[in-house]
This record gives sequence, structure tokens and C-alpha cells, in this order.
Amino acid sequence: MVNVVGIQLQKNGKIYYFDSNQLVLKPGDFVIADTSRGQDLGEVMIGMRDVEEDSLPSPLKKIIRVATEQDIRRGAENRQKEKEAFQVCQKKIAEHQLDMKLVSVEYAFDASKILFYFTANGRVDFRSLVKDLASVFKMRIELRQIGVRDEAKMLGGLGPCGRPICCGAFLSEFQPVSIKMAKEQNLSLNPTKISGVCGRLMCCLKYEQDHYEQTRKKMPKTGREVNTPDGIGTVSELNIVKETVSVRITNGDSSEIRVYPLESITFPVDGNSAARPKAAPARRQPPDEAPAEAASCAVENAEMTSPADAPAEKAQAGAPAPAAPRNENGRRDNRKEKERSQSGPDSRLGKPVRRENPNRPKNDAAASPAPAREIPASEKPVKEKPAAPKKPSGSWADAVERAMNSIGE
Repeated sequence: MVNVVGIQLQKNGKIYYFDSNQLVLKPGDFVIADTSRGQDLGEVMIGMRDVEEDSLPSPLKKIIRVATEQDIRRGAENRQKEKEAFQVCQKKIAEHQLDMKLVSVEYAFDASKILFYFTANGRVDFRSLVKDLASVFKMRIELRQIGVRDEAKMLGGLGPCGRPICCGAFLSEFQPVSIKMAKEQNLSLNPTKISGVCGRLMCCLKYEQDHYEQTRKKMPKTGREVNTPDGIGTVSELNIVKETVSVRITNGDSSEIRVYPLESITFPVDGNSAARPKAAPARRQPPDEAPAEAASCAVENAEMTSPADAPAEKAQAGAPAPAAPRNENGRRDNRKEKERSQSGPDSRLGKPVRRENPNRPKNDAAASPAPAREIPASEKPVKEKPAAPKKPSGSWADAVERAMNSIGE
């Protein structure tokens, strides 16, 4: 366990936690703490409490000692020196004609360096300015550029509500604020009404955002029909803070807007989403209960077909067609039907042909053809000799031969 305290080093600045170093401290005490910038004077804002060492992100720095009256007087002198340094720096900025605005000056507790905070639209080359300031104050000089929110926090002021701005009074850290928060809170999107003195969105928009988000989830949307004690109406406006709903109720040709608390509003049941009775599935007739007319038509068709087609037609007439496969919901399962069609006799027609890679080396055993089996003489087929061509016989051949002989004589 580590005993820690919350210390604020600057006015309205961020609270840092330090190890109490076994000192008894209470809120309002001034202490000298070891910081990253050296020893600095701070005020205790959060009292002592025990914290587990595992929950700490890194080892905490320790409180050196309780501040004395001399330390407090020295801190007041540094505040007076800061005002003088502010005026000197402004003159130097005007001499160098730099486009920058000086915001604040901070002296280190041990007077080892001075920090100048400024704002600018872009990057500024202040190297010559640093040299002039170092020759005047004879100590280390640091210039830091800050944003407009930090400027408003350092300078302070009054907000649109008439009270001191939050960042200058009690807000130690800036929370991210977006235009979506103004929309959900039904605020005017006029930048002059939702912006603070820094020109950015007001930090107070973040305070009630969680309440708006949680309440809006329980309330109906604008334009939806709801049940009210006076009947069904349409939501026209929501009041998140009061948790009331403005409903437009129509009575004949006239309509009236009435305000109801959220507890008296109910949502009507949507007729489309109501459960409807499902139609009973059609009863399948078994093959034995087929009508007589269908059987007689099948017999007539079988008689009209040819003898070769008769067996197929009779098989189709007698056996019922296979039903398409269905899933658990009673719908057709196209996937199962496709698998069944692929397993039929014609499924081999759609399969891809496997081709061998010509670049792939082949084994000798696979490349060499198998030896031919010797066929015994008893199994060899006997070749028949072609028959001799028959001479034409008839009287016309003899008559031709006799005519040729007579010519030769």
C-alpha cells in the first residue's frame, strides 16, 4: 500500500498524485514537491489515501517537505516577477514583429528558468526572441505554444451563463465535446449559442450527456404511434429533462397536442408482427390411394405406346415420381436435390477431364507399354480363303465368243 495525496501546482491546473513520504497532510496545506521541472510549490487538493502499488501506472514522485512561510513568500515574489516579465516579453515581440500572442508567464520555484506561453495561427520562428530574453533575464528561457482552450483557462472570464468559465474555476482536464451532444439535447445549432469564450463548443455539454443517452433509450422516437390514456396518437416532441412526451391526438377533423409523462405511454402492438396461424401443409396421397381415373388414363397411354416403349411407360404410370428432398421447415432443399441429380447415371458427363502435365517426368514402368500376351494356336481365328470369281455363264457369253472367232476366220 502507498499513501498518496493530490497536489495542484498551478491555479486551476491539473491535479497530480504524489507519494506523501510519511507526512501528515490535509487539503489546503502547501508543500514542496519533486516534479519533472524540479522542485515546485503546490497546494494539497485531495487528502491522504491508501492505494495498491499494482494499480499505479508508474512509481510516484515524493513530497519533499511541508512548505514554510519563507517558501510561501518566495512563491508570491515569483508571481510578482511574472508580471514584470510579461511586459518585457510583449515589448520584445513587438520589436521583432512576430505574429504571436503572449498569454502567460511562469517562473520556476528555484528561479532556474522562465516559461512563456503564447498562441499563434501557425509555426513561429522565435529564435531571435529567445536570445534577447536570455540577455535580459540571465536565465534559461522556454517558449511554449498552447491552444485556445488553454488560453481561456489561464486568463479566465465569464461564460454565456453569467458564471465564471468552468475551465478557469474548477475544471482541471478538458473532455472531448462534439456537435452530436448538442443535437441529442435539442439545442440550437447556432455556433454563437453553443460556443464558449474560447470559440470552441462549451464544455458543459458533456455534463448531462450520459443522462440524455440513458433516458432517450426508454422514450419513443418522434413520429411513432403510442397509446395514451386518451387514445392512440403520434409523438411530436420529447422533453428529456422532465421525461415527458408531447403526443398529437386526432379527433375527427381536428387534432390536439397533449403532454403525458413517460410512465403513462405504451407502445401499440404492431399488426404485422402479430402471430398468424400457419396454413396446414397439403396432405400427400400414397400410391395406393391414387384415383381410379388416373389409373385408367395410365392404362390407355400404355396401350397407345409402341411395344419398345411400353415397359418404361408402365413403370412411370405404376410408380409415383420421387418427391423433391425437403428440409426441416418443409421447403425444398436445392442442395440435396443437386447432390441426388449428380449421383445419377448422367452425372459423369459433367465431371472435368483430368489431363496429365506434359512437363512432369514419367516413370519408366508407366511409360513402357505392357508386353503383349501370346495367343495360342488353338485360340487364333481361322482365316477363310476368298472364293474364286465365278465366270459368267449364259448364252450371251457363248454368242460373243462365236462372233469373235468368225471375224478372225
